[in-house]
Amino acid sequence: MSVRTIPILPCRDLDDVVPFYAALGFAVTYRQKRPNPYLCLSREDGLDLHFAGIPGFDPEGSLGNVIVVVPDTGTLYDEFASGLRSAYGKVPRAGIPRITKPRRKQGTSAGFSVVDPGGNWLRITSGGPEEEGGGPFERVLLNAARQGDAHGDESAAIAVLEAGLIRHADTSEAERVPVYVYLAELLIRTGDHPRATEVLDKLRGIDLDEATAAEVAELVNGVEPGPR
Repeated sequence: MSVRTIPILPCRDLDDVVPFYAALGFAVTYRQKRPNPYLCLSREDGLDLHFAGIPGFDPEGSLGNVIVVVPDTGTLYDEFASGLRSAYGKVPRAGIPRITKPRRKQGTSAGFSVVDPGGNWLRITSGGPEEEGGGPFERVLLNAARQGDAHGDESAAIAVLEAGLIRHADTSEAERVPVYVYLAELLIRTGDHPRATEVLDKLRGIDLDEATAAEVAELVNGVEPGPR
């Protein structure tokens, strides 16, 4: 006998979550207005989520969490990011909703998180062992991701990255690129666009590979225009 578990997550209004999850490849399989607003969503890969509409619900205070174990987090992330970019013109990195980039975390491999319009966290992981990484900033990035992505504490993650940059002051700018990229993302998330712009300007002065350059361009797009 196969066993399935389908979480029921809260949201303020079902219409808040339907278009967001449609961008992630989910289809509506059932919806009702009365006696209680209720929604069933499903992806072709078998991922099912249900939602209960709660008038007056505050997404900022949501405690909804789901751990999603998949064989290939990179492929799923690419699908999610492509759908969000198509639907919203960019990949949302700050506020609610948002999606984080895949990063290795303590005890997991290449995980990322999705925060939906109801404030619920989908924590995507392969469930595999943590891979050994190289470079002086590997542990710094792991600890920062644990704070900023797993715990949702961007301020603590920023502090970890900034302390790491000071601790490894003898490293080259090329070695600092992953730290700068994540730092810029976190600063955008917290609304500190002037500091984010400073970090992004620094990145644009470094010879970046094609993938990282695209990532930086996406982050630049996330900074609201303002006086420089």
